[in-house]
Amino acid sequence: MDFNLSEQQELLKKSARDFLTKECPPKLVKEMTSDEKGYPPELWNKMAELGWMGLPIPEEFDGAGASFFDLFVLLEEMGRACLPGPFFSSIVYGGLALQEAGSQAQKAELLPQVAEGKLILTVALTEGSGRYEPKFINTKAESKNGGYSLTGRKVFVPDAHVADYIIVAARTSAALEGITLFLVDSKSTGITCNKLPTLAGDKQFEVVLDNVAVPKENVLGEVDKGWDYIKKTLEKVTVCKCAEMLGGAQRSLDMAIDYAKERVQFGRPIGSFQVIQFYCVDMATAVDGCRYIAYRAAWELDEGIPCSRDISIAKAWISDAYREVVSKSNQVHASISYTEDHDLPLYFKRAKTYQVWFGDAEYHRELIAQHVLD
Repeated sequence: MDFNLSEQQELLKKSARDFLTKECPPKLVKEMTSDEKGYPPELWNKMAELGWMGLPIPEEFDGAGASFFDLFVLLEEMGRACLPGPFFSSIVYGGLALQEAGSQAQKAELLPQVAEGKLILTVALTEGSGRYEPKFINTKAESKNGGYSLTGRKVFVPDAHVADYIIVAARTSAALEGITLFLVDSKSTGITCNKLPTLAGDKQFEVVLDNVAVPKENVLGEVDKGWDYIKKTLEKVTVCKCAEMLGGAQRSLDMAIDYAKERVQFGRPIGSFQVIQFYCVDMATAVDGCRYIAYRAAWELDEGIPCSRDISIAKAWISDAYREVVSKSNQVHASISYTEDHDLPLYFKRAKTYQVWFGDAEYHRELIAQHVLD
C-alpha cells in the first residue's frame, strides 16, 4: 500500500485549498448557517466550473471519471473549509447511490446534469430510530396504478429543500431486507419538508410522504433488492465522511499550533510550555492515526478489496478522535475559542454532528466486534 498522493492528487489538493481559502472563508460559513438556502449559488457554480461535481462520475456520463481516492482528497479539503451546501448530499450520497443502483438509461439521463451542477440529489434513508439498518425502515411502497404509492416519514434528510430528486428507501416486502429504492421528484404531490434544528447549522429535514405517486420507471435497481445497493453506498459515503472529518481535525490542529507559536504569556510563546506541547503532540498523533486508517479504507475501496471491517474501524476511531482534537485545540486556545467570533466552534459543532452520520462510534464498534469475534 502506497498512501503517498500522486502528482495529480497533490495538484487537486493544492488547487482545492487555494480555491476554498479564497471563496469559502469562515465568515461565509457562519453566514450560511442562518441562510435559508444554506449556500451561495455563486460558489456552487464556480465549483461546477472547476469540474468538481463531475469528479466521481464516469466519463461516459460527462464526468471526470476520477478514482474514489481522488474524491477523498477533495473532500478532505472541503472538511478543512467546512464547506456549506449540498455537495456531499448530491454528488457523494445521492450520486454514488444513483451510480450503484441506477439503470444505464437512468444514469445517462441524470448523471450528466449532476456533473454540471444543474441537478441536485439527496437520499432519504433513516427514520425515527436514526439507525442504518433495514429493520428500522417502515416507509411503505404499495403498487398502485401501474406504479407505486409511498407513505412514511424520513428524518435527517440532508438538503431536501434544494434537491430536485430524493432517493427514498421504502419497504416493498415484509422480508427483513425487502427494501426498494425510488427516485422521487421533490415537487411531487404529497411531499412535505420540515426543517430540523441542527447544532452545526447544516440543512437537514424531516420528509413526510403521504401517498406520493412514483412511476414504475423511477424504481432504482431491482425491487426488494434495495438494501444491497444501500450497503455498498453506505460503505463509500462513510469513508467520504471520514475524509471531511480528517480535514476538520487537521485544521483544528493547525490552528492550535499557529496560536501556540504566536500567543505570548509570561514573556514567552505558550508553545514553549510542556503542557501545551503535549496537547499539540496528542493532537498530531490522533490526526496521523486518522489519516492512516482513513487512507487505508479509501485505498481498499478504490482497489475493490472487501473492507467493511476497516471502514467501521475508521469511522469509530475518527468519530472519537475528531472530537478529542477539537477539545484539545480549545484547551490551547483557552476561553477565546469558545466565542462565536472565533473559527474553532465551526469545527467543534461539526465534530459533534459528524459523529452520528452513518453510524456513531458505538454502532461501528458493534460491527467491528462481529468481524473480530466471528
